[in-house]
Amino acid sequence: MAVNINTSDTSVNRYTEQQPDICVVGLGFVGLTLAATFAASDKNVIGYEQNAHVCDMLNQGQVHFFEAGLPEIVQKKLNQGLTISNVLPDVLPSTVIVCVGTPMNDSTGQPDLRQLESAVTAIAERITPETLVIVRSTVAVGTSRKLVLPRLRQKVAEPLLAFCPERTIQGKALAELRSLPQIISGVNEASVVRARELFTKIVGQTITVSSLETAEMIKLICNTHTDLIYGFGNEVAMMAHALGLDAHELITTANLDYPRPDLCKPGFVGGSCLTKDPYLLMYSTQQHQYTPPMVAASRKVNEAIPQMMVEQVITSLQASGKDIAQAKIFISGFAYKGYPETSDMRGSAVTPVVSMLRSYGATLFGHDYIVPLEQIQALGVQPVSIAEGFADADAVFILNDHHRYQEENIQALVARMRRQPVLFDSWGIFAARLNHRQEEINYMRLSWKNAR
Repeated sequence: MAVNINTSDTSVNRYTEQQPDICVVGLGFVGLTLAATFAASDKNVIGYEQNAHVCDMLNQGQVHFFEAGLPEIVQKKLNQGLTISNVLPDVLPSTVIVCVGTPMNDSTGQPDLRQLESAVTAIAERITPETLVIVRSTVAVGTSRKLVLPRLRQKVAEPLLAFCPERTIQGKALAELRSLPQIISGVNEASVVRARELFTKIVGQTITVSSLETAEMIKLICNTHTDLIYGFGNEVAMMAHALGLDAHELITTANLDYPRPDLCKPGFVGGSCLTKDPYLLMYSTQQHQYTPPMVAASRKVNEAIPQMMVEQVITSLQASGKDIAQAKIFISGFAYKGYPETSDMRGSAVTPVVSMLRSYGATLFGHDYIVPLEQIQALGVQPVSIAEGFADADAVFILNDHHRYQEENIQALVARMRRQPVLFDSWGIFAARLNHRQEEINYMRLSWKNAR
């Protein structure tokens, strides 16, 4: 299915009379936080988003995902430095920043670049020799030079093109946009100078690297490295489980006052970046006949966690004589992480967990402190409060580490569950308050030794 950029004048939005400085193409997590940050720094920004519903929400001052502090900036700067439209202007500002999605195609194992191709094609029709195009979308190594540059050259012989990767995390994006060093690369010196001048308006430090490909790979190795170190924590949990040892004890003791890099605690590794970027990196190197074995192995370990959790819970329920098809199972924590807070479900453990549990015919109820109810319903799960979820539940999954779990009376919640219940606490949030040996509940977590 083709992805088209809207260029017809059907929008009710109007650009500000002041000459815009920047056009941000794509107002998802990356694009909107960047557009808002530039607008808050007194740059005049046009934010283009082809999704008309998202545009309508933003033009009412409503942000379509959770990011602390972002709604306040959007509401303050809306039509006073930040204009939202689903129409790409005929005359582009001097700088265009591309922030569209670049997901992996699970069936082909290749990046899905339809949004990028569509955006760049539309932009190329409108550029001049003075237009700086910055790619901020995460891409495989070589994409900027092989895909973006040729399209721009169809209009301008020597276009200005830079790649400046986004490296923020959900929940801290606004602060990190102003604190993290900004990587700068360009197809020529003029592109580098322009990109550096732009980002110094919002960040104190910029780092110029030697090529577009270098900047593309830096983003990929940052996230892949995180995936690797988390993966080893999960591998420790699996080895400890097999040996009947306590992974929490192993890792905590190993780290205590030991002057070496800390071992990471086990936990599901999710999010749009950590679940996608290792594959983008592997795709990049596979085009040059090399497959990085550590990257592939870490992804395999991390992706196995949801299945391991579900299998342990199902085994425990069946051992107590329960019919899974008649069981009530409660899942709390739909966002891929709880801290920093986010509503982002991309790469969340909940998707494979729900899919596997549904195959057993269990009745599923769901809760999250941030994720909207309609997103929980979209997975075919009945939204409930945390108290309603625990009530008469046979099994409970706690899938992220939101700080509000610390406020819950877990003993009272567990007391409302059915006989011989199971609680899988993937982050060990309740470990200090629940004795896993008590007979009334089978308490499990990734960093616990073999559950009974």
